[in-house]
Amino acid sequence: MSLATASTVLELSRWQFALTTLYHFLFVPLTLGLAPLVAVMQTQWYRTGDETWLRLTRFFGTLFIINFAIGAATGIVQEFQFGMNWSSFSKFVGDVFGSPLAMEGLAAFFLESTFIGLWIFGWGRLKPKVHLATVWLVVVGTWLSSTFILIANSWMQHPVGYKINAATGRAQLDDIWALLGNGWAWWAIAHTLLAALMTGSFLVLGVSAWHLARGRAVEAFRRTARLALIVALPVTAVNLAVGSEFGVVIADHQPMKIASAEALWNTEKSAPFSLFQIGGFTAQDPKPSFDIQIPGLLSFLATNSFNGTVQGLNQVQAQEQAKFGPGNYIPDVRMTYWTIRIMAYVGTLALLVAAIGAWLARKRRLATSRRFQRLALVAIAFPFISNLAGWLFTETGRQPWVVQGLLKTADAVSPSLTTAQAVFSLTVFMALYVALIGVDVWLMSRYAGRELPAAQADGVPAHTTALTY
Repeated sequence: MSLATASTVLELSRWQFALTTLYHFLFVPLTLGLAPLVAVMQTQWYRTGDETWLRLTRFFGTLFIINFAIGAATGIVQEFQFGMNWSSFSKFVGDVFGSPLAMEGLAAFFLESTFIGLWIFGWGRLKPKVHLATVWLVVVGTWLSSTFILIANSWMQHPVGYKINAATGRAQLDDIWALLGNGWAWWAIAHTLLAALMTGSFLVLGVSAWHLARGRAVEAFRRTARLALIVALPVTAVNLAVGSEFGVVIADHQPMKIASAEALWNTEKSAPFSLFQIGGFTAQDPKPSFDIQIPGLLSFLATNSFNGTVQGLNQVQAQEQAKFGPGNYIPDVRMTYWTIRIMAYVGTLALLVAAIGAWLARKRRLATSRRFQRLALVAIAFPFISNLAGWLFTETGRQPWVVQGLLKTADAVSPSLTTAQAVFSLTVFMALYVALIGVDVWLMSRYAGRELPAAQADGVPAHTTALTY
C-alpha cells in the first residue's frame, strides 16, 4: 500500500468513525437522561395513584423506546468498524478492552435489554411494584452500560493497569482495579451522565412547552415541565463545574489538548482564556489578529490557580518529539479551540434557559408565557449541540494518538483495507444513517405531538401496541 493510498484510507476511516460515532451519540445521552425521568413519573403514579402521572409515563415512555431502539441499532453498526477499518487498533487494545466491554455486554446490556422488555410488555401483567422495579432496573442497566464503555474509552485517553507484551507488542491488562479506578474515567462518567440528564430534561421541557402552547392537557404538561426544570437547573449548573474540574485532569495527563483548546503556543503563567479570537491557530500565524481575553482564567481552568503555569503547544511538541520521535503531535487547533467553546457556551445558554424557566414556574407562568414556550422548544437542541461538541473536543484533541502515548491513529487502521472498500463502507453507512435519522425524526415528532393516551377503568392506558402502548 502506497503512502498516498494509506493516507486516503486513514482519512476515510476517520471520517466514517467520526460520523457514525457522533450520530450514535445523538441517542445515547437521551436514553441515559430520559429513562430516569420516565421512572420518576411512574414512581409518582405508584405513590399517589394519580392517573395523570400514569398517562405521562406512557407518553414519554414511548419517546424513550423509540430512541432506545434506534440508538441500539446505530451502536451495533458502529461496532462493525473495529474489525473492518481498525483491526490494528483492535489487535493492540483487545486484551485490555475485553474486560470492560465484556462487563458491558454480559451484565449491563443484558440487564437493560431484559428489563426494558419486561417493562414494555408487563403493563397489566406484572404487579405495579414489580413493574415499577423493571423501569428502575432499565435505568441501572443503561447507566452501567455507559460506565463500562467510558472506562474503556478513558483507557485510550489515560492508559493505566496494563503492560506491553514484549513478544506480541500488544497491550495486556495486568491490573483490573487500576482500569476500573482510572481517575479520568470517573470524571468522564460524571460529566457524561450529568450531560445525559440535561439532555433528557430539556427534551421533556421542550415537548411539554409545545403542548402547553397549544392548550393541551395543561395541568399534566405543567407537571412534566416543572419536573424537567427541577432536574435541568441544578444538573446543568453542576455539570459546568464538573467540566471545569475535568479540565484540571486533562491538563495533567494531556497538556497538548489544553494548550490547543486555547491556541496557546508558548508556556505562560497566569495564562488568559480568550472568549473569542480571529487567527492564531497555526504555527505560521500564532498571534491572533483580534481576541477578547479574561486574564488568568485558563490557568484557573487548568490548574485551579489563577497564577498557575500552562504549557504551550511548542513546548509540549518538543517534549513529545524527544519522547516519541520526530513527528507532528499538535492536533487541529482550530477544531479544539472552537469545540470546547461551543460546548461551554451552549451549556451556559442552557443554564440560562433553565433559570428563566424555574423563575416562571415559581411565578406560575409556565403555561402562559408564549416566549418561553418557544424558547424551550428551541432549547431541546442545546444539550445535543453541547454533547457533540464535547466529544469532538475529546477525540480530536488527543490526535495523532488513538491511545495516548501508545498507539497513533495512523498505525491503528486495518492494513489490508483498500480505498474502494473504505469508500463503499462509508457510503453504505451514511445512507443507512440518513434513513435512520429520517425514521427517528418522523417517529419522535409524530409521537411527541400526540395527545396524552386515555386510560381505561383499570388504570391501564387504552393503547396496547409496542410504540403507543
